[in-house]
Amino acid sequence: MSMEFDVDYEYQDRCMYMAESHPSDEMLRDDRIPHIWCTGCGCGEIISTYIEAVKELDINPDKVAIVSGIGCIGRAAGYLKFDSFHTTHGRAIPFATGLKVARPELDVSVISGDGDLFAIGGNHIIHAARRNMDILVICSNNYTYGMTGGQFSPATPIDSFTTTTPYGNCERPFNLCDLLASAGAAYVARWTSIHVRRLQKSIKEALTKKGFRFIEVLTPCPTGFGRRNKMGTAIDTSKFYQDHGKIDHGADTRDVRLEDPLSDFSIGTFVDLDKETYLEAKERIFSREVKK
Repeated sequence: MSMEFDVDYEYQDRCMYMAESHPSDEMLRDDRIPHIWCTGCGCGEIISTYIEAVKELDINPDKVAIVSGIGCIGRAAGYLKFDSFHTTHGRAIPFATGLKVARPELDVSVISGDGDLFAIGGNHIIHAARRNMDILVICSNNYTYGMTGGQFSPATPIDSFTTTTPYGNCERPFNLCDLLASAGAAYVARWTSIHVRRLQKSIKEALTKKGFRFIEVLTPCPTGFGRRNKMGTAIDTSKFYQDHGKIDHGADTRDVRLEDPLSDFSIGTFVDLDKETYLEAKERIFSREVKK
């Protein structure tokens, strides 16, 4: 028995168009896609939320500059269709600093990882916060060097297993948020790549502020870190972050340490200050000298 159906060919054409396009196409370098990130990695969510924040704020893409270092999230500079630079290991912050000083009208963002920013780049990020340099730094913290072999980083929780700590990590990690709050950052927040709406809102807030702004994003690394520390599948890790992240806006950053990867942890906006930036201080002092 044959059956006939009415076919809405116009609807089919619309669906085909939708499948071949993406809402973020205008801000992605599609010639670099597909990306290199593993299943369950949270780097994609960081890129997506950044794009959505820029779009919602209606920032001119020609006024956005992205700087990244070495690591999984370091590919952000190659995937985002803004003026971008992929620096050598640990040098994202000084490059972004020079860029902001030379072109203060630009929105300069550094998107890099815990190893790149806080190991070889550790000295740079501390002094950028101390100066209150007018840049946004988004740190993808996956507790490990994901791209280069799964070694331990300055953010790896104590007792955790990595390729270079096969018996457990004996070094206590930096409390990234407290480190930069103590150094003088104007804005400090922490979210996970699972809390996409809250992360997007935080990036929007940070993009509208002046001074040194830091957002730590806890990012699952099921392949490199999760597998060795029995965190389960990518879905298991995502659910863990969703269930154990406790929102605590305004928390004392000394109390938000990440000592145990399998316990509850604080997320939220911890520091939100209005203070003189490096460029404002420079202009103030220069103007004073000129008047003399």
